[in-house]
Amino acid sequence: MPMILTEDQNILKDTAKEFCTEKAPISQLRKLRDEESPTGFDEATWKEMVELGWAAIPFPESFGGLDFGYKGLGVVTEETGRTLAASPLFGTVWVCGTAVNIGGSEQQKTELLGKIASGEILMALALEESHKHSPYGISLSATQDSDGYSLSGRKTFVLDGHIADKLIVVGRTSGESGDREGLTMFVVDRETDGVSVTRTIMVDSRNAANVEFDNVCVGSESVIGEVGGGANVLDPTLDIARIGISAEMLGSAQECFDRTIAYLKERVQFGVPIGSFQALKHRAANMFCEVELSKSVVLEALTALDEKREAQDIAVLASLAKAKVGEMLHTVSREGIQMHGGIGMTDEFDIGFFLKRAAVTEQTFGDVNFHRNRYGELQGY
Repeated sequence: MPMILTEDQNILKDTAKEFCTEKAPISQLRKLRDEESPTGFDEATWKEMVELGWAAIPFPESFGGLDFGYKGLGVVTEETGRTLAASPLFGTVWVCGTAVNIGGSEQQKTELLGKIASGEILMALALEESHKHSPYGISLSATQDSDGYSLSGRKTFVLDGHIADKLIVVGRTSGESGDREGLTMFVVDRETDGVSVTRTIMVDSRNAANVEFDNVCVGSESVIGEVGGGANVLDPTLDIARIGISAEMLGSAQECFDRTIAYLKERVQFGVPIGSFQALKHRAANMFCEVELSKSVVLEALTALDEKREAQDIAVLASLAKAKVGEMLHTVSREGIQMHGGIGMTDEFDIGFFLKRAAVTEQTFGDVNFHRNRYGELQGY
């Protein structure tokens, strides 16, 4: 499969760009923040996204999806990154939908994927238990009993946790924290007795939650994949999600760069546009090169998903994309603020929203240092 977009994918990208510009601009995120929205996203806009088929893009047609591939979902997600559109697309589709699609039983796929695709349910992954990304650092206990399993423990940084109808919870059925073996994934209704959800509003005005489980009873049919073998589902799910968040970060970086260049052309100092200053030209050229390199990395990673390459190859590309795009967005978002000068630090300008979103996405499912180290390990260093 060539590392380029097809005609249909380009049409989808153009449609997504037009929709996000008109229906989900940054002013919508600003409004959600200022009005302290109880959901953190515009439900009418999400409904329109679902009607456009975005929530169904990567899933098989037999389970209500469009089977259009992750490259298709990637170009849509890139455009949502340009306008910082707040929606359940990442948490529900990229993360939880992927987990069900990879490890779910036929019954789970039939029940959950169809409802995700139609927008009937929202889902969230309850994984992290500390301030640092540690996929195997799971202590939440999942004890087997006569009726199924009893879950007890605490999760943090659960994206969209307070709006999710169902949670995918990573628990430990054996072993100790840090062990890859012994993890088990469960589907849990958020309203189940013993589940306590506390919303947290992050610096980027997006949703996350802390979730506590106090002897939460779930049936054996709620298990995704094999008992004790949850890592075999979790690992590819996280890699696909990392590629997805990298696509969003790429879109944010491109928009931040475009806005910065536009400002350099219009801001006049000493009688000339500041974009004519050689030092700023050099910095802008460096940003341009980094953005272009990141485009290639993300497109290659998305292509690998649709080609269904080996898990090892996808893992390498996922960490490469997350590290490279994370480093690039860190640079571009901060350069954007600096080149706007003092006014860039004010809430009047939208440029600050990109810096705040970058701070969160850089940490989501592993920061630059995590993925540099993982990339090296995967390559045998």
